[in-house]
Amino acid sequence: MGASTKTGKFAVGFTAFAFVFILISFCSPYWLQTDGKLEKPKFTNLGLWELCLKNFTDIHRFYDTSFEGCMWIFEEEYYIIHDYILPGFFIAVQFFFTLCFTMLLMGAFMTMIYLSCSRDDDRFIMLLLTNGTTLVVGAICGLIAVITFGCYGDSRDWMPNWEHNGMGWAFALGVVGVFALFPAGILFIVEARRATYRRLNNIANAEMAAYTMDERKHRGGHTDI
Repeated sequence: MGASTKTGKFAVGFTAFAFVFILISFCSPYWLQTDGKLEKPKFTNLGLWELCLKNFTDIHRFYDTSFEGCMWIFEEEYYIIHDYILPGFFIAVQFFFTLCFTMLLMGAFMTMIYLSCSRDDDRFIMLLLTNGTTLVVGAICGLIAVITFGCYGDSRDWMPNWEHNGMGWAFALGVVGVFALFPAGILFIVEARRATYRRLNNIANAEMAAYTMDERKHRGGHTDI
C-alpha cells in the first residue's frame, strides 16, 4: 500500500492533523471575540460565516434598526450593514480560506486514494505530486487568509469596542492547521521524488539482470559449440 514509508506516514499524519484543525476553524464563529470585560458589549464573536451582536445599532447610518443574536453573515437582515460588516479585507479572508479548505478537501480525497494505491501503479507518482502540490497551494492560500485577518481583524475601524476585541481560538486553530499543511504537501512531494528514484533503480536493476542472463546464455551457447 501507499503509506509504507516514514515519509508517507508523516505526510498522511500532517494532512489529517491539518484537516481537523482547519475544518473546525472554518465552521466555528470564534475568529474574533470580545474579552468579556464589558457589561453590555455590542459585539460578542465572529467567524467566517457567522456574526453575533447584542443591541447593535450603526450610528453612522440613518436607521434605528437594532441587531441582536447570532446570524449567518449573509443573512438578509444584515443587508443594510453589509458594507460595514464585510469590508474588503474580510471578503479576501473568506475567499482565500475557502480556497484553502477546498484544496484540503481535494488533498484529503487524494490521500485516501494514496493509502489504498499500490506503489507499482503507473499513476502512483503523479498522485503524490498532485496531492503535494495541491496541499502546498492550499497552505499558501490559507497563509494569506490568516495573515490578512491577523493584521486587520481587531482594528479600530471594524467591530465596535475594538479595544476589547481579540483573536479567538478558532483563528488560532486555523493558523496551526495552515502551518501543518506545508509539511504535509512538501512530504508528499519528497515521497514522489523518492518513489521516482526507486522506480528508476528497479528498472535499472531489471535491465542489468536481463543483460546478465543474456550474457550467460550467450556464453553457454559458445561453450556448447
